[in-house]
Amino acid sequence: MQSIAWWPTLLVLVVATMTDLRSRRIPNWLVLPFLLLGVVVSGWAQGWHGIGQSFAGMGIGAVVYGVLFWLGGMGMGDVKLVAAIGAWVHPHQLLIAMILTGIVGGVMALGWAVCGGFLGDLFRGTGDLIAGWGKHGVRPHPDLVLSNPRTRKMPYAPAIAIGTLLSFIPH
Repeated sequence: MQSIAWWPTLLVLVVATMTDLRSRRIPNWLVLPFLLLGVVVSGWAQGWHGIGQSFAGMGIGAVVYGVLFWLGGMGMGDVKLVAAIGAWVHPHQLLIAMILTGIVGGVMALGWAVCGGFLGDLFRGTGDLIAGWGKHGVRPHPDLVLSNPRTRKMPYAPAIAIGTLLSFIPH
């Protein structure tokens, strides 16, 4: 599935990255047809097994990033984008892509904080999140959610794009 998925995934990730950087949104008109086409192409290339793998990839992406959305740290466009990527690359490669995305996103956040002069705030916020789980459970931290207008928001599509594209490198 990797060779079939490369070009459509690259194209969608470029457009998603550009729109996320410009408007902090990843549009449904981009992601939903990509998701549906991933299921169709998987079925065409691998039959029912491919469709099952496609749905499994979508489910893993939706659940993992859905939890991050529920905690207030991820936008719904990011969730839909990762689910759609899962429809194309299937579970094994998606897990690799998500790990690489997390690493790339962490490096980007550190660089953004250093350049923006708020590295201390970043570490304080991270500490508050970790300590807050002990005090408040897994409820979203009110000061560190995307819905808070004072929260710094980093577009995450670039990290998703880099992590996903790196997952295509043979290992």
